[in-house]
This record gives sequence, C-alpha cells and structure tokens, in this order.
Amino acid sequence: MKIFGFAGWSGSGKTTLIEKLVPLITARGFRVSLIKHAHHNFDVDQQGQDSWRHRQAGCTEVLGTSSRRWALMHELRGAEEPGLEDHVRRISPCDLVFVEGFKREPIPKIEVHRAEAKDALLHPHDPNIVAIATDRELDAPLPRFDLNRPEPIAEFILHHVGLV
Repeated sequence: MKIFGFAGWSGSGKTTLIEKLVPLITARGFRVSLIKHAHHNFDVDQQGQDSWRHRQAGCTEVLGTSSRRWALMHELRGAEEPGLEDHVRRISPCDLVFVEGFKREPIPKIEVHRAEAKDALLHPHDPNIVAIATDRELDAPLPRFDLNRPEPIAEFILHHVGLV
C-alpha cells in the first residue's frame, strides 16, 4: 500500500481537498482509504445507542455491523495512543492510503495552505513535504498547485507514489 499525507493547520482545506481527490483517483480504478488523526476527543458513536452503552460499560472494543457497513471502536482506556504505523496495519489492503493529520510523520505529503491563513508555512521545517497546494502565489522551492484544481494534484500524487 502506498501512503501519502496532507499537512496543514486547522481550516486550511485538507478535508475538502481530499474529498475532491478521492473520486478522481478511484475513477481510475485505484482503491483509496484514509487515516485521519484528531487532536481532540471525538466519537463516531451516538450517546445512548447500544454500542455507546457497551463502551461506557467498559468494553475495550465494540464492533457494530450491518449489511451495509461495519465499524470497530476501540477505547484506549489510558493506553498510549497508537502511532501511524499501527493504524496502517489495521487498514484493509488498498492501493493508496491518504493520511490527514500526523503532520510530523516521515511520509510524503502535500502542504495545504490558504491565503487568509495567518499560520506559518510548514514546508520550510518538514523535509517530507513534497509539494504545496494553495490558493495564493507563493515563492517556494517545491511544486505548487492551485488548491482549487484537484486534477493536477491527483496526477502528481499518483506519479509520486508510483501508481502511474
């Protein structure tokens, strides 16, 4: 499985860009999965539902399944947060794993940056950033892509990871 990441500060447009890239890449016959890191307490379950109640009761894992999907929820219960490599091992085989977040991981990634952002650029301090997707002119020693034109970005990623 090839791994490619997206780095940028909150609100930079990482999720929106990924949302545009996935259909472009899957339309070419590639299977894409995603690992997203959240820096806060998040929950994919709904309070009061059976699975939520089972986790609250103390289950370490709850697997909910139906004829349309399944989801495994794992409570760390004070254990150390798993690293990216641990999560990649959990992903079913696919062609490409997108990683949103984990910006300090040594994986190839695109920096996503918006003109109105006041945050500092990441690429000067991260040798794993291989390109920038932005909506402004930027003088940088890396390939720069228009954040609003996902087709060239998809092509770059597929070439970079060796899928085409």
